[in-house]
Amino acid sequence: MKPLQMTREEAQLYEKVQSQIPLTDEEALWLYQNGRLAFLSALATLVRDRLHNKNVYYNRNFHIEPTNICIYECAFCSFARKPGEPGGWEYSLEEIEAIAERYKGTGVTEVHIVGGVHPKRGIEYYAEMIRRIKRILPDIHVKAFTAVELKVMCARSRMSYREGLLALREAGLDSLPGGGAEIFHPDIRRQICATKASTEEWLAIHRTAHELGIPSNATMLYGHIESYEHRVHHMRLLRELQAETGGFNCFIPLKYRRENNKLSHIGEVSTIEDLKNYAVSRLYLHNIAHLKAYWPMIGVQTAQMSLMFGVDDLDGTIDDTTKIYSMAGVKAPGSLSTEMLEDLIRQAGYEAVERDSLYRPIRRAAATV
Repeated sequence: MKPLQMTREEAQLYEKVQSQIPLTDEEALWLYQNGRLAFLSALATLVRDRLHNKNVYYNRNFHIEPTNICIYECAFCSFARKPGEPGGWEYSLEEIEAIAERYKGTGVTEVHIVGGVHPKRGIEYYAEMIRRIKRILPDIHVKAFTAVELKVMCARSRMSYREGLLALREAGLDSLPGGGAEIFHPDIRRQICATKASTEEWLAIHRTAHELGIPSNATMLYGHIESYEHRVHHMRLLRELQAETGGFNCFIPLKYRRENNKLSHIGEVSTIEDLKNYAVSRLYLHNIAHLKAYWPMIGVQTAQMSLMFGVDDLDGTIDDTTKIYSMAGVKAPGSLSTEMLEDLIRQAGYEAVERDSLYRPIRRAAATV
């Protein structure tokens, strides 16, 4: 339904979005700077409903974070530790097998594996990790390793990106998560994560994965020292790579959380800013089909509200298996049951659809008494 009482600028953008004409950088920036929340909601909803009708997706998943020992010191990170530092951990392969064993027969369809960039582990170690998980959970979709991790893994094993990804794919890797992108603009990257994978390296790794038939996600860490211009620049590079490869499954804006890191003094952006960012992301990234609100990072209530600002995916059940955001001060619950996720979605007026990792609906047989 067409929003009422639009300004001239809003009416022009409404007609453009309705005609499915991609927004320019300048138009996305205008929406960030001037877009009224009600207008952004109406416009983003127009796009998400055109793409997905009233469907909102979730999956049954769990995380494995093999280690938080990391060679990098990113200013925004509350997760990483140096070897021997209190609060650090390094799971053995046997401990990871034990985690996987807990999910036999539970109906989970995806394991998400990310962690610190370990100083000693290469491709061979992580390939063996995947093989062991697949032996226990042969039908599980393995979404694993950020481009930041992959860069160092490949270097340690003296492999090209292509060789490393092929070895992991042979072991059972199915897709890549989108982490490590942070903010692509060099002015910001120099200040928050200067030493880790560069913008060009992150894009090159995902491009290579797409060329090998390995799909991936994409993220953007927002709400710290970046400007709206930096956000638009970041999304433009993702939109351009998607136009080239078509390999991104979804885009996930990740909110900076302030506790226990070097940027704590700057605070956090408001929920209104979160919702605005979802809407502009949905409107600008016309060629990435799915927009995810990662509820462990923003909280359940904000995730539910995001469904009115272009979001069509709430991630999954998680089952209290990630510490990345709890270590940064997030007070969201550690897990949500499928019933809780479906209730959240239905209360917002949408239809809950369980999906696999490639957004194919999963139809489960009804339970019998």
